[in-house]
Amino acid sequence: MTDSPVVRAVEPATEQDPPDRHIAHRPPGYPSALVWLRVGILRDWRGVLGAFVATWFYLPLALLSAVWSGIALAVLGLFAGALGIADQLPAEVRDTPLVGTLLEAFLSRSGGVLGGFVGFAVGFLSGFLGVLLLPWRGASDEPLALLTGLLGMVAAAALIGLLYTLYRVLLEPRLLVVSGAREPSRREEARLRPVLERCAHRLGLPTLPRLLMEDDPVLPNARTYARHIVVTTSVLTEPEEEIAALLSHELVHWRAGDEVTSAFVRGVALPLTLLHAVPAWLMRTFPHPATNLVVFLFFWPVLLTMKYVVLPLHARDVRAAEYRADLGAVLTGHVDGLRAILERRRSFETGRSGWDEAVCATHPPHELRLDRLDRAAAPSTVGDAVTPELLFGKSGPIGTPRGWLVAGAAALALCVGVAGLGVVQWAFFRPQAAVDGYFSALTDRDVDAALDWLTPEERATVGDRKLLADVLRAQGYQPPTDVEITGLERDDDRATATVSYRLGDARRTGTLALRRDASATAGLFHGWRVLDGLTSLDVPPGRTGLALNGVPVPATGEGGGVLSLLPGGYTATGPGSALSEVPPEPVQVGPGQPQGAALGLTPVIRTEATTAAEERVRAYLDDCAKKAVAAPEGCPFRYYGSGIRKITWEVLEYPRVSVELTGPDTARVDTPYEGRGRIRATGTSTGYFGGTTPFTDEQELVVSGVLTASGDSLTFQTRD
Repeated sequence: MTDSPVVRAVEPATEQDPPDRHIAHRPPGYPSALVWLRVGILRDWRGVLGAFVATWFYLPLALLSAVWSGIALAVLGLFAGALGIADQLPAEVRDTPLVGTLLEAFLSRSGGVLGGFVGFAVGFLSGFLGVLLLPWRGASDEPLALLTGLLGMVAAAALIGLLYTLYRVLLEPRLLVVSGAREPSRREEARLRPVLERCAHRLGLPTLPRLLMEDDPVLPNARTYARHIVVTTSVLTEPEEEIAALLSHELVHWRAGDEVTSAFVRGVALPLTLLHAVPAWLMRTFPHPATNLVVFLFFWPVLLTMKYVVLPLHARDVRAAEYRADLGAVLTGHVDGLRAILERRRSFETGRSGWDEAVCATHPPHELRLDRLDRAAAPSTVGDAVTPELLFGKSGPIGTPRGWLVAGAAALALCVGVAGLGVVQWAFFRPQAAVDGYFSALTDRDVDAALDWLTPEERATVGDRKLLADVLRAQGYQPPTDVEITGLERDDDRATATVSYRLGDARRTGTLALRRDASATAGLFHGWRVLDGLTSLDVPPGRTGLALNGVPVPATGEGGGVLSLLPGGYTATGPGSALSEVPPEPVQVGPGQPQGAALGLTPVIRTEATTAAEERVRAYLDDCAKKAVAAPEGCPFRYYGSGIRKITWEVLEYPRVSVELTGPDTARVDTPYEGRGRIRATGTSTGYFGGTTPFTDEQELVVSGVLTASGDSLTFQTRD
């Protein structure tokens, strides 16, 4: 085998970048920084998928819930199985010879253990699946909500991963300085720079990453980042062949953008990565078994998720990157140097047993690396030879003209579709649309449509929907007119609309509270519903014959009643009689008015009833005056003389009366002081010695009684 393969002639590598490079020390071979980032980001799909699922589906929380639920049900199953599982056998099985006795003995002695295992399994699955499915509990009614929610999670994870990757790339110099890296000295520069340039030239790299040093006199090592290679000071004492092999390995990592891949995986799992950094720092800073135990007890869900989900999936790509980087020594002709490094480190390598060493290891076993290195250094055919194109691939521009055309058409269709959805949302599913639809239904006197704009809880408070519909369709209903939304304030899923409207002859202002629907129409649009679109109107107790807009209202009991009304103007009327009448009472209900005024419906005496009362009183007095007795029974006058032989009564002046309602069908009749009448008694009386003596006596006349309506007639009854 030759010292180095034939590669195309290139200019000597230099650290100076071309003027059009925006990110200094970016690897060559990429048309732009976007292509470089795209290649690194899309390489390890398994690691990205593991990071996404573990972080954005809350696997640590699901694991915590699963274990505690499993323990709780295990304890319950342990006691339940130990106390009564044998008694649950069917009588037929229990009575079966040998089999029944065997099963009963088995269950009575091991039922608790069996119940504990079953309880733990059921509890573990229930707790784990509960956390995973709880955020999607409403998606069964809205299939598109599941898709849009998942797309939103993917977009958020990708955005955070990209931002974290840019953060690591752009701020890498400062981050490395903080971690202990420094600029190389002149002696270190003279020792390492020629080797680095020679290796880069043989790899076909026209530019170099920035070289930094880390003070470590014990372990010769080097690490590659997105734009830097950090070398420990102990490398300076190694043979030049091994230094060249080590730098060739790191240059391949740099050229392939392996650090970009790892940064994106960490960025997708950033919340989990930051949380995992706490126990990792504690265990690294305080390396003691007791400390490790305490840290594990507090952070075990995070540690187990990283150990069994994220790290194993990402480690596979990292190990593949190590195999690929070893081929850099083949291209530069430093196979012997890399072989010496691997042989020396293999002597310190222990057996790879256990999950951490076998599955989560980031570097393959040194023996396998040596095997692949030997096969690559001595290929069996010409097609198996290692070339820069085979090692790095071709990084062309992002997409072809045809691909860009298809992508542009898809983006345009997506924008048009989203814009169309936005127009539909704006026209039919805004809070303003709910307010407009609500008042339009009132204008149309459509009760069903108006109630459909209310929340289900509000609709449930309507007692008699048919009565409400009849009242709105009646002639006396006046809907709000000239409705104008003058203001709207929104707070998440709640909104308050200020509405100006005309009701009757006055301009009014009211507010309506609205709530966003939890369920979506067609899985896309969330409409709004009115929260306070009904008004409660108190009805007086014990009243019958009430009517609203001419529609009879059911009789109320002793506690009264409540009517649910929609905004608008109403006319309330009450029952009348020959004695009294209830004047029509206007009722105006504004929007957003949860409690309306109580109905008064106070009866007033009819004008003709007062005239009729005076006629009844005069007829009553006339009847009394016809009685030729000194003390007519049931009459408001009498003569107190003695020895009366003959007496007649004559009403000189009828008293005036005042009528005061005591109920819809009764009224109290009294004579005011200034309205007293006069009556005269004339007759003869027998004197003490026999003979007759004429007399004349005048008295004031006062009447008091009750006037009662019965159908169309009035009856007067005196209190005397």
